[in-house]
Amino acid sequence: QVQLVESGGGLVQAGGSLRLSCAASGFLFSRYVMSWYRQAPGKERELVAGITSSSTGGITNYGDSVKGRFTISRDNTKNTVYLQMNSLKPDDTAVYYCKVVFLNRDYWGQGTQVTVSS
Repeated sequence: QVQLVESGGGLVQAGGSLRLSCAASGFLFSRYVMSWYRQAPGKERELVAGITSSSTGGITNYGDSVKGRFTISRDNTKNTVYLQMNSLKPDDTAVYYCKVVFLNRDYWGQGTQVTVSS
């Protein structure tokens, strides 16, 4: 079955960096678009970044609030997608989730908490 397991969250000061990882299993990872979302308390879940399959060029896209600060990447040999987060701000505080759409169904990981202190 499809499993997504995020890791790498934590507490960091404003201006700092974190790298999140999402280990995937249960599907042919290299062929699927992978995405990172986040949800802050009292807010809707929002798209942070996405990356297409390697066969389509690994094209990336980002939410406006993270452009220029976050970078999504994938390692198909490890079935893992990463989110490098630099210049973190308190507004980046949220639970971060990775997602894949497999056979027309959304699959989510359990999430990893990122807290940015001012």
